[in-house]
Amino acid sequence: MAVSSDYRDFVLEQLAPLGQVTARRMFGGVGIYANGLFFALIDDDVLYLKTDESLRPEFEAAGCQAFAPFGADKPMSYWTAPTEALDDQDILLDWARKSLIVAGRKAAAKKR
Repeated sequence: MAVSSDYRDFVLEQLAPLGQVTARRMFGGVGIYANGLFFALIDDDVLYLKTDESLRPEFEAAGCQAFAPFGADKPMSYWTAPTEALDDQDILLDWARKSLIVAGRKAAAKKR
């Protein structure tokens, strides 16, 4: 579950146009926040983005994989960023914005 500082810094640099992007260590990985909203994580130098049932089909169609640290039968609501997104900042930002919308909906639901 190691996260290299080079990979973390690369991800933060790529996501910087989203606003105030920060990283916090958590459970051996790194949580990624944009303007205080938790929407992504890094584990073993792999970027995962928040998803839900409405966004999951897009991640599946892009060949992404679910984050399942407790086994394949217990996936979490984070999926790998598409491979091409890591090579193209604009594509990554599009996916990240979708994940931020999901994270915002989840945060708003918790406040109710």
